[in-house]
Amino acid sequence: MIETENKNRMSDRKRRPIVAVVGRPNVGKSTLFNALAGEMISIVKDTPGITRDRIYADVTWLDRGFTLIDTGGIEPESQDVILSQMRQQAQIAIDTADVILFMVDVKQGLVDADAKVADMLRRSRKPVVLAVNKVDSFQKYMADVYEFYNLGIGDPYPLSAANRMGLGELLDEVIRHFPEDAADGEEDDRPRVAIVGKPNVGKSSIINRLIGENRVIVSDIAGTTRDAVDTEVVHGGKEYIFIDTAGLRRKNKVKEDLERYMIVRTVSAVERSDVVVLVIDAQDGVTEQDAKIAGIAHERGKGMIIAVNKWDAIEKDDKTIYRFRDQIRNTLSFMPYAELMFISALTGQRLPKLFDTIDAVIENHAMRVATGVLNEIMAEAVALQQPPSDKGKRLRLYYITQVSVRPPTFVIFVNDKELMHFSYTRYIENKIREAFGFDGTPLRFIIRERKEKG
Repeated sequence: MIETENKNRMSDRKRRPIVAVVGRPNVGKSTLFNALAGEMISIVKDTPGITRDRIYADVTWLDRGFTLIDTGGIEPESQDVILSQMRQQAQIAIDTADVILFMVDVKQGLVDADAKVADMLRRSRKPVVLAVNKVDSFQKYMADVYEFYNLGIGDPYPLSAANRMGLGELLDEVIRHFPEDAADGEEDDRPRVAIVGKPNVGKSSIINRLIGENRVIVSDIAGTTRDAVDTEVVHGGKEYIFIDTAGLRRKNKVKEDLERYMIVRTVSAVERSDVVVLVIDAQDGVTEQDAKIAGIAHERGKGMIIAVNKWDAIEKDDKTIYRFRDQIRNTLSFMPYAELMFISALTGQRLPKLFDTIDAVIENHAMRVATGVLNEIMAEAVALQQPPSDKGKRLRLYYITQVSVRPPTFVIFVNDKELMHFSYTRYIENKIREAFGFDGTPLRFIIRERKEKG
């Protein structure tokens, strides 16, 4: 049900709608999540440093792509804690989702916690689709399904996530609630920049400094219902939209909840952006949490800038910047293409240069290379380094062409996909980068088999 290539081909500016799954522990949220997402959670699931938590996945149904988020968390022991946990989950969904998938259990029946969360969801005015799970036999359980009309949030959709029954009707109803055009109309042309990072690294300070420096009119953009705040900034006569994911400090629950909330919020902001600026605290250095956040942007093929903030607060010698650069490149080894900047929101050091870097990354993210030139580069690369072979059969590369932008995506036609090792794809990528730069943007490669003419 996930289509990796479709995901890569989204070269328009449309944003994938976000669907959040909410429900009590043990109602089958993860089972539904896995049934819809299948095995291919992401095309870079083996990349070191990227979160393995199955919190979100890209799903395609009837040519409509969306991001599915599982808001499940720790399973608490007492009923009181379960209720507060559910309220928090529901709040995450309300903050970030276009459609909320509210899941209940037909075998446990309608319980008080379901009714309380239904009240919250109804007040949110977000579209809610009610999924009644564990309906293994429609004949046997339909009378029990009707009980859930009492929640007052619309028709209950019976399904069995474990047996994959009823999923089609449920997904038809979910996509019916998507905005007609997930792109933002007239605002399409304005670069969208997501400022992401751990709490307290200075994300809001950077935006405030940019606004102060440029003396612009700042306004909340109408229709922004998510928790992330959108801010207009004008620099050099050009408008930018900055998406700020700050505001986590009001949550002081356990660390795992905080981290899950941060990841859900980051997915939401990254989804709507062209370029992601990952802010790292120079005093902490790069952490595993930074790698998780960077992984989200990488998976989604966004332009990437790493901004090391609070650079003014570090004692430096002539080797400090090199040590930092090496540490970041090692920890975030899956994104060697990311642009790296050392800044200070406090003093404004190098902040004006941020706009130049954003502009350059956006240009690279949308760059197209002519097919003839690509094939020349590939022919030269093959001549310099012979393709691998296995059991006497050698890999042959026939043809390369670029099929989309944002991120630049290439299809390579070969005689045998199995012979196209990751390392040789990386070698071809490096040759393309040597010729065209593509700084700040990931490149995607799809390998296709074409039978040899015989």
